[in-house]
Amino acid sequence: MSTGDPNQREITVYTAPYCVLCEMVKEYLQRHGVEFAEVNVSQDSISRQRMVAGSGQEGVPVVEINGVMIVGFDKEKLADILGFRTDD
Repeated sequence: MSTGDPNQREITVYTAPYCVLCEMVKEYLQRHGVEFAEVNVSQDSISRQRMVAGSGQEGVPVVEINGVMIVGFDKEKLADILGFRTDD
């Protein structure tokens, strides 16, 4: 379920301080050469509201890829949408 041209993807990672899974998501994306914007929802209430409205969840991390919200650090969903293998 790829979301199209990798260079045309808009990816946002919603995070908060001291979130171990947030760090893991960011490291995973970086390891695969995926560029993304990071939003600290503890300091940006408007982005937090957008994240909750889109994902139905208040917890982080949430990864938004072209409007598709992935809650938590779900390697399989990330790999499926971004088009890379899940075995690393």
